[in-house]
Amino acid sequence: MAIPSESSALAYANAQKAIASLKSSIYRILLDAGSPGLRNVDIGRSLGINAGHVRHQGHVPRTLLAIMEQEAVVEQDSTTKFWRLSTHGEYTNGND
Repeated sequence: MAIPSESSALAYANAQKAIASLKSSIYRILLDAGSPGLRNVDIGRSLGINAGHVRHQGHVPRTLLAIMEQEAVVEQDSTTKFWRLSTHGEYTNGND
């Protein structure tokens, strides 16, 4: 494997900081929202995301929510499609 250039390493570090910041913001929005949670578009609009792909304006990228879901931070209700903080992960708010 090639050693990344200084520029590539900086780009990677910046991307990881941005992802961590977005994840933290999503966590805070969902913490404040409580039960039953929020739709993807409501999370995005709360974060000032007003543009996006056709029929998905204002949505948080699904990949980001999937990462948080794999980390057991968030979960999606299969019926309502609302996102909430995970009730099974280590990142619950202590009210379980």
